[in-house]
Amino acid sequence: MQVPLWFALLAVGWLGIKLIRPPWWLIAVLLLGGYLLADSLFAPVINTAVK
Repeated sequence: MQVPLWFALLAVGWLGIKLIRPPWWLIAVLLLGGYLLADSLFAPVINTAVK
């Protein structure tokens, strides 16, 4: 069974917010930081570490 990545991230994010209840500013910082890192020089390093 293959699940789209966006759906898996959405499900994990929703569960994390419901169970852990982090502050909204922390969620925004993590999302913005991840978006900015994905388009930076560190993207190949992160890609190899994830795979």
